[in-house]
Amino acid sequence: MTDEKAARNAIRNVNAGMRANYASLKSELVKHLTPVVVVENNAVGGRFTLINNGVRVETVDPVPEYFELAKSIAHVPLGTYSVLAAYLSDQVPNIPGSQRIDPHDLEMVAFKTPGDKGWVTPLNSYRTTLKSALTMLPTANLPVDLEDSCTRILTEAVKFIDAIVKAGTFDMVAFNQFAATVYPSIRVNMTFAATAQITGIEALMKRWRALIGEQAWSDLYVTVLSIWTTSELNQASIIIRRTMNQAKVDTHLIDLPTVETPSDPIAVALDNLARIVQDNVAAEMVFNTDLEVADALKGREDLLSDEILQQIGGTAPAARTAAFGAAAAGTCPVTGRTAAV
Repeated sequence: MTDEKAARNAIRNVNAGMRANYASLKSELVKHLTPVVVVENNAVGGRFTLINNGVRVETVDPVPEYFELAKSIAHVPLGTYSVLAAYLSDQVPNIPGSQRIDPHDLEMVAFKTPGDKGWVTPLNSYRTTLKSALTMLPTANLPVDLEDSCTRILTEAVKFIDAIVKAGTFDMVAFNQFAATVYPSIRVNMTFAATAQITGIEALMKRWRALIGEQAWSDLYVTVLSIWTTSELNQASIIIRRTMNQAKVDTHLIDLPTVETPSDPIAVALDNLARIVQDNVAAEMVFNTDLEVADALKGREDLLSDEILQQIGGTAPAARTAAFGAAAAGTCPVTGRTAAV
C-alpha cells in the first residue's frame, strides 16, 4: 500500500469512528425515549402505539370501522381506472383539466398497444367484486347516508363497466363522465371517513393523556410513518397536533415518509426519533458559533446545502409545508378553516 493510500484510509477511519460512536449513542438513546406515540398509517385509519418510560404501554387501532368501509367504496373509480390506464390512448384526451396532464406521463402510463383487449378480463373480475359488495351492502348496517352514497358509487360503476365491455371499447371522456357522476357520493364517503378518524384518534389521545399525566404529555413526541404520497398534510398528523403541547408541537410532531411500510415500524420510528433528539442537542453543543448550521443539523437540511447553494448561486426552494408549522391549532393551512374542537 502506498503512503498516500494509507494516509487516505487513516482519514476515512476518522469518519468510520465517528459513525460507530454516533450509532452506539443512538442505540442506547432509543431505550430512554419517553413518552412517544408511534403512528402507522394503514387502511383502517392508523395504528397507534404509546411508549412510556421505555415500555410499550398499548397498541390500538382507534378509528371506527366505517372509516375503512367508506374509503373502500370511495376507491372504486380509482380501482376501475387502474385496470384501464395502460390501455389509454397516449394522446391527451379532450376532457376538463386536460392541460394539467403531462403528455410524457400519459405516454408512459398508456403502454399497451392501441386496440388491445386485455382490460376486459380483469375489469369483469373487478365488476364481480363490486356487484358482490352492492348485493350485500344492505346487511352491512351502515349509516343511511353512507349506505346511499355507497349504493350510488357501486351502481354507477357496474353500469359503466357493463357498457364498455359490451361495446368492446372505451375512452377517457366516458370514464371522466362516470367519475364526475359518482364524485358527489365520494365526497359523502370522505366526510364519514374524516369524522370517524377525528373521533377515534382524539378519544384515544385524551385517554392516553390522562393515563400518563399532564407533565409527561407536555413533552410528548409523536412520529407518524407514511408513504411519501401521503406524507404532506398527513391526515393523522393534522388531528394529533391539536392534542399536543402547542408550544412544542412544531418540533415534537415528526412525519417520517417512507418508500414502503417498514417490517418493524416502531423500531424505524424510534431509530429516527433517537437520531433527531441527539442531533437537537449536538447541534447546540457542536455548532454554537454558527446558529444557521446548528439549525440545519437539527432540521432536515444537509449541512452542506447552504454552502452548495452559495457556490452555485442558487436559492433553496420554498417549503410547501412551511405554513403548516405556523398555522393555528386546528387550522387547515390550505383552506384556512378552523375545525370544531
